[in-house]
Amino acid sequence: MLAEIITIGDEILIGQIVDTNSVFISKELNKIGVQVYQITSIQDDRFHILEALTNAQKRVDIVILTGGLGPTKDDITKVTLCDFFKDELIENKEVLKHVKLLYKKFTNQPPLPENLRQALVPSKATVLKNDFGTAPGMWTEQDNTVFISLPGIPFEMKNLMKQQVLPKIIEKFDCPFIYHKTLLTIGKGESEIVKIIYKWADTLPDHIKLAYLPSLGRVRLRLSSKGFKKDTIKKEVDTQMDQLCNLLVDIAVGFENETNLVDQIAQLLNAHKKTLSVSESCTGGKIAEMITTEPGISSFFRGSIVAYATDVKASVLEIPKNIIDRFTVVSKEVAESMALQSTKVFKTDYAIATTGNAGPSMGDTEDELGTVYIAVAGPKGVSSTKFNFGQPRERVIAKATYKALEMLQKEISKN
Repeated sequence: MLAEIITIGDEILIGQIVDTNSVFISKELNKIGVQVYQITSIQDDRFHILEALTNAQKRVDIVILTGGLGPTKDDITKVTLCDFFKDELIENKEVLKHVKLLYKKFTNQPPLPENLRQALVPSKATVLKNDFGTAPGMWTEQDNTVFISLPGIPFEMKNLMKQQVLPKIIEKFDCPFIYHKTLLTIGKGESEIVKIIYKWADTLPDHIKLAYLPSLGRVRLRLSSKGFKKDTIKKEVDTQMDQLCNLLVDIAVGFENETNLVDQIAQLLNAHKKTLSVSESCTGGKIAEMITTEPGISSFFRGSIVAYATDVKASVLEIPKNIIDRFTVVSKEVAESMALQSTKVFKTDYAIATTGNAGPSMGDTEDELGTVYIAVAGPKGVSSTKFNFGQPRERVIAKATYKALEMLQKEISKN
């Protein structure tokens, strides 16, 4: 079962907004056994829309469009759909009633004529009620292909997908079971992992696919399979994943959608009833941001300091001036002092500290661009490691952030 997602809007093509709708739709379709064959972004242009619909119909069973359903003149999706289906717009009384109700409830003013035109829908379409907005969703079938048009506003689209689109797809199609399981690893690059697991990978059954998904500081390994025997598919993938985990036991940190590195750290700290703080320089608060993004971290995380400037390291963290003068701010000694002082300032059991030269200019140091010292302080003392993460600046910050969390996780695991 194949689907294509078509996003309509000049704002996507000029980079004004990021297309998050396709990501959500793809994930939701995959859960019910529908494979996304292609994602297409097009202009608010009649010819372009017609061309995309014609081409998609040749390729897939389901076409999902988002965007272009607003009340303004540049929103031409409904009119163009009428051209494509040789249809006409008619007023839907239920949609009209809904539009008026929304305006009365939230604005206490009558809707403008432009807003009332939201009730005009192609006569051949099945209307999908939009609980959170005035633009209805539409479901149309032609020549064994289902065309679904949804508003581009994410929270409206998501509600329509979950409440109406997905149940209708499940009811209409006999979809296979698609199963993915993704292992998260930290500490080795893709090429190193390939050397470790290549023999195992060569023995994978043909219906189980392995994908490497590298990013800064980590590599994800995804096993995928599909079929109509759900229990068999799941058991086979899980068995292969167990073998993969055994091969990568030193760098595996959990499974995507189940746990991540911060979750691992949280579990360890909570289990030992220990606390954490962070002192950052070159990472500029990114470590604290990653930690505080996760829910429930208040049980162990006490706070952070971004001691970016040299004088702040001396005044706020009270790093001795003679250490800074002798070793410079980008040094093992300063990183370890920052970590130790963080445990004192915040009264924590553990602390991470970073100091380095992320670039592109040299700053208050002679060290090579990309040089970073990461220190971890704990009940058994403090240790640090020197890295060079290269360039550009974004790469240095991202890799230092992940590496700091990885070092912390390993340090906690020892104690």
